[in-house]
Amino acid sequence: MKRVYLIGQGGHSKVIKDIIEAQNVYKIAGYLDDKFSSLKEEHGSIFAPLSYVKELQSHDAFFIVSIGDNRVRKKIVERIALPVEKYAVAIHPSAVISPSAQIGHGTVIMAKAVLNASTIIEDHVIVNTASVIEHDSFIEKFSHVSPGAILTGNVTCREGVHIGAGSSVIPNIVIGQWSVVGAGASVIRDVDQEDTVVGVPAKSIKGRVGK
Repeated sequence: MKRVYLIGQGGHSKVIKDIIEAQNVYKIAGYLDDKFSSLKEEHGSIFAPLSYVKELQSHDAFFIVSIGDNRVRKKIVERIALPVEKYAVAIHPSAVISPSAQIGHGTVIMAKAVLNASTIIEDHVIVNTASVIEHDSFIEKFSHVSPGAILTGNVTCREGVHIGAGSSVIPNIVIGQWSVVGAGASVIRDVDQEDTVVGVPAKSIKGRVGK
C-alpha cells in the first residue's frame, strides 16, 4: 500500500485521515507540522517538522496538505516545492464522481460529495462533505467548496475561492480569485476577485467591514 504523509495536524487532518483509511489506497505514515520540534515515532507513524519533507520526497511517499485555509495551503505548497506528482488524491468512497470528471493532485473529495459530468477540479482543492458540483464546472487550485454548497452547471471558481457552507451558485457564474461566498448565500451574478459576498441574493460587503 502506498505511504502518505499529512502536512498539518489539526481538525482538517482528522477528516482526511478518516477518508484515507476508508479509501484503502494509502497508508498514513505520519504527520509533518512545525509544531513538532524534532522527529519522533509513535505506533509506527512519524511526527516531524515540515522541513523533514526533504528526507522523504526521494522515497516512495506521497503527501497531502491537510489544512483548510486556502492561503495557508498555497504558502505551504510553495514553501516545500514538491513535484505535483508527489501529492496524493483522497476521495471518500461515498462520493459520487462522473467518469468524465477530472481531479487534480493534492485534492480532497469528502463524504457524499457529487462531481457531475465534465467537471474539472484542479490541484489542492477541497470539495467538502455533501457539496455538489454540477456539469462543466471548473474549480481552480487552492479553492474550497464547503459542506452542503451547490454549484450548478458551468460555474467557474478562480484560484483560492472559498464557497461557504450551504451556499448556492446559479449556472454560468464566474467567481473571481480569492473571493469568499458567505455561508447560505445565493449567488446570481459574477463575483469580482478578492470580494466577499453574502445574503440572498448575494451582495458584496467590500468597504463595509467594521462599519
